[in-house]
Amino acid sequence: MDNPRFENGDFVQSPPVVPDLRYADDSDNVFDSRPTEMRSSGIMSANASPKFGPTENSWNSGGASLMVPNSSPKRASSNLSSHSLVGEEEEVLVFVEPPNKKLFCRICDQVFRDPVIVACGHTYCRPCVQNRVDGTCPVDDQKLVVMVANIAVSEQIGELMIHCKYGCSYDEASHTYIVDTTRCPVTVKLHTRKDHELDCDYMPVECPNNAGCPLLLKKDLEDHLRSCNNVNCPHQRYSCDFMGTQEELEDHLKVCKFESMKDFLQRTDERINDMQMHMNQKVQEIEFLRSMLGRLSERLENMEKSVDMKLGVVEHNQNKIMEEIIDNQRDISAMTEEIGQINNRINLGATAGAYDPISIFKCKGTFVGHLGPVWCLCASGDFLFSGSTDKTIKVWDTSSNYKCVKTMEGHSGIVLALCTWGNKLFSGSQDCNIIVWNMDTYESSHLIKAHDNPVCTLVAAKNMLFSGSLKVIRVYDVHTYELKQELTGLNHWVRALAATQDYLFSGSYQTVKVWDINSLTCLRDLETSGGSVYSIAITNHHIVCGTYENCIHVWELSSFKQLETLMGHSGTVYALAVLHTAYGTKVFSASYDRSLRVWSMDNMICTQTLVRHQGSVACLAVSRGRIFSGAVDSTVKVWQ
Repeated sequence: MDNPRFENGDFVQSPPVVPDLRYADDSDNVFDSRPTEMRSSGIMSANASPKFGPTENSWNSGGASLMVPNSSPKRASSNLSSHSLVGEEEEVLVFVEPPNKKLFCRICDQVFRDPVIVACGHTYCRPCVQNRVDGTCPVDDQKLVVMVANIAVSEQIGELMIHCKYGCSYDEASHTYIVDTTRCPVTVKLHTRKDHELDCDYMPVECPNNAGCPLLLKKDLEDHLRSCNNVNCPHQRYSCDFMGTQEELEDHLKVCKFESMKDFLQRTDERINDMQMHMNQKVQEIEFLRSMLGRLSERLENMEKSVDMKLGVVEHNQNKIMEEIIDNQRDISAMTEEIGQINNRINLGATAGAYDPISIFKCKGTFVGHLGPVWCLCASGDFLFSGSTDKTIKVWDTSSNYKCVKTMEGHSGIVLALCTWGNKLFSGSQDCNIIVWNMDTYESSHLIKAHDNPVCTLVAAKNMLFSGSLKVIRVYDVHTYELKQELTGLNHWVRALAATQDYLFSGSYQTVKVWDINSLTCLRDLETSGGSVYSIAITNHHIVCGTYENCIHVWELSSFKQLETLMGHSGTVYALAVLHTAYGTKVFSASYDRSLRVWSMDNMICTQTLVRHQGSVACLAVSRGRIFSGAVDSTVKVWQ
C-alpha cells in the first residue's frame, strides 16, 4: 500500500507504488512497513535453506549455536559411538560466531525460523504464528495474521557462518552438538550449506553392496569397496546368488552362466521395457479418447437443450420487443408534445429562473514538488500548506501563479496533520511532535512534545488546540501551548477531528464521539458501521463521516439522528470537505479508489465523480470556492 503505518510508536512510509492508507486489518494498526525491533535474546533454529527455519528441537548456546538432535544417528559402525556420526536427515546448526540478538523471535526466543511480518507490523517465526495458542501478538495483543515474508531478515540469517554438520559431534554431557576438530573443518554460509553437505567427504554413507556393512565416511567408501565381502553378482536379478569380494567376483564371472548370455539378456530387457512403455502409452490414449467421447456426448446433449431454450426465448423476446416498440412510439409522441409546450413557455419567458444549472467541477491545475505522498492540506487565505512523507511542509501561492513560495523543514518524520489559528500554523507528525510556525515568516516558533505516538490529526477552536493520537485527545492552550486536559475513553486511533462553536467531534473505531467544547465532556456516542472512522465534516445541518469500508454516514446536527448512508466509493473514504455554493451545500469525499465524489446534501445523491489522480486521494482543503486534493502520487490538484 502507498500509505504509512504505525508500529511501537514508529511511523514508517510504505513504498508509494501500491496506493493504500489502510491499516493491517480493520482494527488496524496504522501505516507501517518497517521491520519491528527484535528481542535481545533467543535461540537459533535449523530448518534448511531457503527459509532458514529451525526444527522444534534446536537451541542456541552462547558462543556457538548448538542443536539438540532430532533423533539418534541412523546407523553406527563398530568404530564410532552412537552419536559420533551425524545423519543426513538431522538438522545441526553450530555457528562460527553467536548471532546478533536482534535476530531472535519474541515468541519462541529462537533465531527466526521462516520470518514473517504479521498484521500489526511485528516480525515472528511463521511456525510460532501458526501454533500460538491465543493467536495474539505478545507486544500489542493484536490478532496474529501473516501478511508477507520478511525477506530482509531471512537474507540476513542466511549470511550467518556455520560449521558443516559433518564437522560436529554430539556431546553427551551438554546434550548439544559441538565442533569436532577431527571431522570436517569447513565453515559455510547458512543458505549455502546444502551445496557443501551434499558432497561432503565426511558424510556418512552406506555400502552399496549390502546392508550388513557398517556406516562409512564418504572419503573411505572407495577403499572399503576394494575389500568388501558383500559384492553381489551383476546378474543377481536373474537369480544368481553369488556374494563375495571384488577379486572373487572376477573369478565368478568367468564361470557364471548368465555372463555368457548378458548381451541377449540386455536386449531382452530393452525390448520388454520398450513394449511396456508402448503399452502404457496406448492405455493413456484409450483413457483420453474415452474421456473426450464422454465430454462430446455431454456437450451435444447440452447444446440440444440450449437450442430449444433459446428458440423459446427468441420467440418471447420478439413479442416483447413489438410491444415495447408500440409503447415507445406512444411515449415519443407524448414527449414531443411536451417538449413543444416547454419551448413555447421558454419563448414566452414563463420559466425564467425556474431551473438551476448543475455546477460541474473541473481540474484547473496540479502542484508538483513533493518527493513523497501528500497526507494533509490546510488553506489560509491565498496560501495552501501541504504536508508529505518527505517530512516537509510546502507553501503554495494560490492567488495567481500557483507556485511553491517556501519549503518548511523541521520534522523528523512524516507530516500527518495541519491546522491554522490566527497567524499560526500547527503541524503534527510521525515523530510525535507538534511544531508551531509563524505564517508571516514561515519560521518555526515552538516545539510541543505532544504524544507518545504519532500525531494523526489536529483541529483548533475556542483558543484550544486538539491533537489526536492512539486512544487519546490532548488539549493545549493555543497561545501558551500548555497541556490543559486529556480526553480519554477512546477505543482506537483518533484519525479524524472536527469542531464547531459548540461541539468537538472525534472519530475512532466504529464510533463518532460528540464532546461539549466548553466543558470537554463527552455528550454522546454515534455508532457507525464499516470499521474505523477516517474523516469527519460538519455542514450547517449535518454531521458527515467517512469509514474504512467505503461508507459515508450522515446524521442530523440538531438531533444527532442518523439520516442516510451514502455508498459509491470502492475504497476507504480518507477525507471530507464542505463547499457552500449558489446551488446548495456540496460535500466532497476523497478515497483510496483514486477518485473524488461530489455529493448534494439537498437530496443526498452523488452529482459528479472526479478521477484525475494516479494514486489514493488522502486529503482535501477548501479555499475561495476551490477544492484542493492531495494524493499518494505526490501531487496536489485544484478543482473549481
